[in-house]
Amino acid sequence: MKAIWKGFFSYSLVGLANTLIHWQIFFVLRVAAGLDQALSNFAAFCVAALFSSYVNALYTFEARVSATGYVLFLCVMGGLSYTVGYLGDRWHLHGLLTVTAFSLISLVVGFPLSRFLVFRGQRT
Repeated sequence: MKAIWKGFFSYSLVGLANTLIHWQIFFVLRVAAGLDQALSNFAAFCVAALFSSYVNALYTFEARVSATGYVLFLCVMGGLSYTVGYLGDRWHLHGLLTVTAFSLISLVVGFPLSRFLVFRGQRT
């Protein structure tokens, strides 16, 4: 069990920076550009995911990146981000609740996906 959660602290710190990026982009797209929550959340996720993948590869997992795993990660998490945004639109939720909900889901679901799909094996 210890091996599964190795790097969780570092992953969480990167996730905090990722969250700040995600939230800023979400609110700029939602408020300034007038996009709906689904598109704003998805676009913000995509930008933040690029940042966190790079930083996690360097500092958290110190492992090579699986291109197939990364694409699968983007599909799963991108789908979740769009779905949470869609539900926020449909239920007329405040944007803060939408990004908070997605951030929590991302932390719980994203770590195992990153650990076992994207960053596998040791660096050579």
